[in-house]
Amino acid sequence: MTSPLKETICHEAEALGFDAVRITSPDAVGVAGQRLVEFLAADRHGDMTWVATTADRRQHPTLLWPQVRSIVMLGMSYAPASNPLDVLEQPWRGGISVYAQGKDYHDVLKSKLKALAASLAAHSGAEVKVFVDTAPVMEKPLAAAAGIGWQGKHTNLVSRVHGSWLFLGAIFTTAELPADAPEADHCGSCRRCLDVCPTRAFPAPYVLDARRCLAYLSIEHKGHIPAEFRSAMGNRVFGCDDCLAVCPWNKFAGAAREARFHARVETDNPPLAELLQLDDGAFRARFAGTPVKRTGRDRFVRNVLIAAGNSGDASLLPKAETLLADSSSLVRAMAVWAMRRLTGDRLGDGVRRRHLSREGDTEVRAEWHDAPAPHGTPAP
Repeated sequence: MTSPLKETICHEAEALGFDAVRITSPDAVGVAGQRLVEFLAADRHGDMTWVATTADRRQHPTLLWPQVRSIVMLGMSYAPASNPLDVLEQPWRGGISVYAQGKDYHDVLKSKLKALAASLAAHSGAEVKVFVDTAPVMEKPLAAAAGIGWQGKHTNLVSRVHGSWLFLGAIFTTAELPADAPEADHCGSCRRCLDVCPTRAFPAPYVLDARRCLAYLSIEHKGHIPAEFRSAMGNRVFGCDDCLAVCPWNKFAGAAREARFHARVETDNPPLAELLQLDDGAFRARFAGTPVKRTGRDRFVRNVLIAAGNSGDASLLPKAETLLADSSSLVRAMAVWAMRRLTGDRLGDGVRRRHLSREGDTEVRAEWHDAPAPHGTPAP
């Protein structure tokens, strides 16, 4: 079903560079709401307490804005031009998730959504609100209900046209717009996304345990990454694309049209040797305007040190040793871990004496003595 207003919205969305635009209703979250309840009940959200505190609004968009009558769901492709898994064969480089290699998608999408929402309001007199990932909106279930794609077994949205590579945004409006039909699930018997996961973060199809997910651990988790997952991180320093990259529907996806989503030199899987030298100022300068900046320097360098330890590259030892004197205990502890990995646990007594003198530095001492670091301890 269509209408003159809906046709206008679709034409203007295409002109603004959106790759997908569909309409759904605010009561379309459906079974995803129950899946969210189960996800939270099993504590699979880890440190993401905001998911629990906003669960009701996520399940019921009318609790977020009672006046909403229709939801315009929009997608922009960020599909890479090459296979993002190639970097895993280059252990001297730091793997950065495709979505974070270009301009922060929040900024790009929000400006376009605001322009489209303003036009919608002008044409209809309706009220509008714009959302891009920062509000309690279940974008993926709503996009599936609108027919942009379906939630695959890896819980991410999959499109028959754009594969797993879509940024999503939403316009809530008081306008009554005809809804589109939902997309059917086309995963079939395929298990590639489940089987490729290096930490087995999927206890079942369509179920994610964030506490085992390398994307969550390297971006959202503020403390020590549990020792059991550090080897599996390989050289990933921000995010993980494994389950997205192996989806067979990606074969239909062309590279992103939006140039601002293309990889920058600064974020295109840089050498670990460069990343180990980043102080706070250099980190902020290098990753300004990209999603990488959100982790903060200490958590990012934590990840880089784990990648260095996994690299087997002994030339990184001097840089890792320098970080034993870092102001962050999180960084110091991971420097110990990296050095022990790179030397086969043959660090000299001199190194120990120089760097075990801090009073109460329990996190660093734990790494020296094989005791598990306090995983819930936040970074300083």
